[in-house]
Amino acid sequence: MFIDVAKIHIRAGAGGNGAVSFHREKYIAAGGPDGGDGGAGGNIVFQVDDNLSTLLDFRYKRKYAAEDGAAGAGKNCTGKSGKDLVIRVPRGTLIRESESGLLLHDMSDGEPYLAARGGKGGFGNARFATATRQTPRFAKNGTKGEEADVLLELKLLADVGLIGFPNVGKSTLLSVVSAARPKIANYHFTTLQPQLGVVRVDEGVSYVMADIPGLIEGASDGLGLGHEFLRHVERCRLLVHLVDVSGSEGRDPVEDFEAINRELSAFSPALAQRPQILVGSKSDLLTEPENSERLRACAQKLGYPYLEISGATHEGIDALLSCIWSRLRELPPILTYESETTLAEATAEKGEKTTTVRRENNVFVVEGEWLFNLLGSVNFSDYESLQYLHRVLESNGIYELLRSHGIQEGNTVSIYGVEFEYVN
Repeated sequence: MFIDVAKIHIRAGAGGNGAVSFHREKYIAAGGPDGGDGGAGGNIVFQVDDNLSTLLDFRYKRKYAAEDGAAGAGKNCTGKSGKDLVIRVPRGTLIRESESGLLLHDMSDGEPYLAARGGKGGFGNARFATATRQTPRFAKNGTKGEEADVLLELKLLADVGLIGFPNVGKSTLLSVVSAARPKIANYHFTTLQPQLGVVRVDEGVSYVMADIPGLIEGASDGLGLGHEFLRHVERCRLLVHLVDVSGSEGRDPVEDFEAINRELSAFSPALAQRPQILVGSKSDLLTEPENSERLRACAQKLGYPYLEISGATHEGIDALLSCIWSRLRELPPILTYESETTLAEATAEKGEKTTTVRRENNVFVVEGEWLFNLLGSVNFSDYESLQYLHRVLESNGIYELLRSHGIQEGNTVSIYGVEFEYVN
């Protein structure tokens, strides 16, 4: 089964919590704080695997989570960092942030891509010891790792794309010029998924050719099978447009050529400008030379090379391959896409540090994910830790936000079950 789009959820590991610990040893009355830091959370890393050609695996597994960091321990022991999770994808996979659709990375160069960073480990209480604060009884929790829904979209990497109506000889041509063995039969939509073949020009010189399932009129609007695979044509440097010049199915070759180009233009104006070679296929069945002349005139008008071939007799195949290689040497490399954002930027744009305040009678309820994490690092039995909490609330504008909602002295503030009286 060929799957070229998948939506998955990725979560990097959370950092481990810092430890609250004091050194205890015989004959040492006051050993001091020795709580170690938590370990860092594991990252989510995407890696190209050239043995994969589809996103089928992601149809069955949707959630991917890296390992959390371990908590710190006494004797200044730092917790173990979580292992990175490596997700293997086919070359040419685009990774997008699901909600915005912005491109995070194009997996075409073979380099690993760090998509989601693990959380940082929290500081142990040994980090907070000073000359005036010798027995800190609090530590910091580790931070959460980055987390998001991402859309994987496979766009095959091919130098040459074979396009045209169904049953015009694209699969036959690919089987003749490469080692690929696509299914070939005399009916429409024999090709149900893109097929790749390597065409060898000389020792150490080759290019990749893709057989795209047949297009029909209305493909850009979702008709037929080809519309599902138009995205794969976007990568191709050169399009080889096959038209049944014999008119064996009762269609007009020029009308077929113009209809497919209209579908390319409707799908992507840039795609319609891609260089083309027009090929009149099934020339061995040609009975009306006028079709050939009209098609040649159409190609000349657009500045496209025009050749005729026969998949059955192999006539014209060598001339076509020579023409393709000549054009490829003049064209830029296969298109790669520039990243449009990072997961951290996309998350920030969603307002991960948003804070909401609502009033329930005389209780002001404050909520926000970052506050939930903050409370986890506070030791409510320790005065200095409480002072730290109030400083963070003040510096992040929480008290100002409460005042804008009409809070009065003596009212109760509730933050995830922690309640205190507001004092102006």
